[in-house]
Amino acid sequence: MHLEGSCHCGSVKFSVESAQPYPFMRCYCSICRKTAGGGGYAINLGADAATLKVIKGKRHLRVYQATWREGDEEHTSSGRRHFCGRCGSALWLFDPTWPELVHPHASAIDTPLPKPPQNVHLMLGSKAPWVEVEGLPGDPRFDGYPDMSLAEWHERHKLTSKS
Repeated sequence: MHLEGSCHCGSVKFSVESAQPYPFMRCYCSICRKTAGGGGYAINLGADAATLKVIKGKRHLRVYQATWREGDEEHTSSGRRHFCGRCGSALWLFDPTWPELVHPHASAIDTPLPKPPQNVHLMLGSKAPWVEVEGLPGDPRFDGYPDMSLAEWHERHKLTSKS
């Protein structure tokens, strides 16, 4: 599925092809909720990194690599969170660990997205205490990462889109 996206102020516009366009996975980790979250979570899609095209505003792109502490050790995420330097809108995440993938934020996509049949709630072990986990009865919930990838979820539900 061809997806068009943009930031809030319109300075950055991009496009990407996605075989996994359903916005089903809500991440409650501190990085997602603080950098891109609304409602205490963020939703990323899966897309083909080779098809990511910045149509307008590449000069406004900024990148953030999250850091965190575990005991005395500081860690840096390999994920590169791209955002607009003018308005701060989260746009996509790219992690060179999986160079064939890019993860646009559903909130940045302007193309109408299909409604998912369920939501998967992940990283609930680090959600903010004020957040109430909403969703459908039977939605899968995980304290950490789920037992499936974006692609596997789409395949299980027979929702994989051909670009």
